[in-house]
Amino acid sequence: VTAAVAALAGLLFGYDTGVISGAILYIKDQFALSPAAEEGVVSAVLLGAVLGAAFSGALADYYGRRRILIAMAVLFSIGAIGSSAAAGVGMLILCRILIGIAIGVSSYVAPLYISEISPPDKRGALVSLNQLMITCGIVVSYLVDYMLAGSHRWRWMFALGAVPALILIAGMLALYDSPRWLISKNRIKEARQVLKHIMKQGQVDSEVKRIDESLAIKKTTWKDLLQPWVRPALIVGMGLAFFQQVTGINTIIYYAPTIFQYAGFTSNKAAIFATLGVGVVNVAMTIVAIWLVDRVGRKPLLFVGMTGMTISLAVLGLAFKMSVMSETLKIVAMLSVIVYIASFAIGLGPIFWLMISEIYPLKIRGRAMSIATVTNWGFNMIIAATFLTLINKLGKANTFWLFALLSVGGIAFCYFFVPETKGHSLEKIEQHLRHNKSLRTLGT
Repeated sequence: VTAAVAALAGLLFGYDTGVISGAILYIKDQFALSPAAEEGVVSAVLLGAVLGAAFSGALADYYGRRRILIAMAVLFSIGAIGSSAAAGVGMLILCRILIGIAIGVSSYVAPLYISEISPPDKRGALVSLNQLMITCGIVVSYLVDYMLAGSHRWRWMFALGAVPALILIAGMLALYDSPRWLISKNRIKEARQVLKHIMKQGQVDSEVKRIDESLAIKKTTWKDLLQPWVRPALIVGMGLAFFQQVTGINTIIYYAPTIFQYAGFTSNKAAIFATLGVGVVNVAMTIVAIWLVDRVGRKPLLFVGMTGMTISLAVLGLAFKMSVMSETLKIVAMLSVIVYIASFAIGLGPIFWLMISEIYPLKIRGRAMSIATVTNWGFNMIIAATFLTLINKLGKANTFWLFALLSVGGIAFCYFFVPETKGHSLEKIEQHLRHNKSLRTLGT
């Protein structure tokens, strides 16, 4: 229940990133946006996400995971209502930046919080609830876009984002904080009470001792992130963040209706309806990933998912290269996008967020996760802000082939650097690093 409530932050993440895909079709007409201005409106939320992620580690370590999630839910509400009331592009961009700050902070605090209240054998599935809620939020945003498309009511598309934010505030007020954070603040008695909810009575003392030992190391600084034994985990987190974005996922999330219009879906409503189908597949395959992640492990899902992404991107590029076949193009483009989103949802989608909540030592986890999150949102912003430009400069086919080539690089990165964390406690992962063992050998 605790994990599900915290994962509502993921629902907000998904809704507020996905809703722009339909809304932008009407915003660009109302405000007569150029392609560059359109990219600016779409990527404004990502600028905010980069800013939020940059400070999220320090905020979560100082104020606690629970308190920060409540504060971000309030910010989500303000940004959603402000966006719906925007009288001009400037106000809309400002409010979208506020929403982005909330997304940037909560996108790492939510999985961090869930990982720290989860037993090792359930951690993969519980942390992946956050990714499931992200995909559900995207589907809900597409559904809202579709229902309001006929009346062109893009303001209501934004305003409805305040509803889950208010539910998250109410839910988090009723929950407890992370036991690991409580122990870091020497609130041992409270931490014991929390641990009694998530493990057997006889395991509480040993768990408190393990957490306390991992915190007993000297006070950390940003320089500690560059220590030789920490560096492999830092590389894995930043590398997965890079490949999650440069393989093109958010060109699909933000611009799916636009892509379908390129493929021959003539009306806004038809393009949004096709996008809704993509969102449903995203949710369904994320559920499959949650079921598999603690059974088959993280790396097999990464390999299968990224292989599917590579193939579907290559086929999508080929479809646009043969654009004279308009009816065939529509079918092939839609199927390619569906296979791509399914492959992402079973691999890179949930496993990046899960992995960065697992691989970092407790003492520096907040700062290390914030670096991975900043990297993720930074490349997200770059891709979103240049997608239409890439389409104009390289052409549709070459743009998707570029993403396919980068997906091949992601497969190689996962093979050589990414560990298998299935079934290992957070403390065991930390001990493995401290003994200067190769992170890749963790699961062998």
